[in-house]
Amino acid sequence: MIRYRSTALLLLALVLIPAVASAADEVSFARDIAPLLNARCASCHLTGQEDGNLALHPGAAWASLVNVPSVESSLMRVKPGSPKESYLLLKLEGNHLDAGGTGRQMPLDGTPLDATALERIRSWIAGGAAK
Repeated sequence: MIRYRSTALLLLALVLIPAVASAADEVSFARDIAPLLNARCASCHLTGQEDGNLALHPGAAWASLVNVPSVESSLMRVKPGSPKESYLLLKLEGNHLDAGGTGRQMPLDGTPLDATALERIRSWIAGGAAK
């Protein structure tokens, strides 16, 4: 009986560990994306009346981005599940002109986001851009 119980617990652990690791690796808008946008973007995109018509402070960022058409290209700002068709990511990577966009790479302060931040945004979009 003890052997069966131990085997059952081991099998349960083998099933649950990858699920827990996957959930821990998931990108969260509130935890990962909103603070990044607030730190690097919101000072220039605060009210939504600035260039690009974006409000990127934590209370407005998601609604300003997800499934909202870009004013600079024919793409959505963020198309859930499709990083390659999300103008936000292209603008941050500096590939926006290739997609028919305009203007300069963001953030405008001249320091592009690092690879880790870009991958976090890419993963959030690819995962469905959940709020």
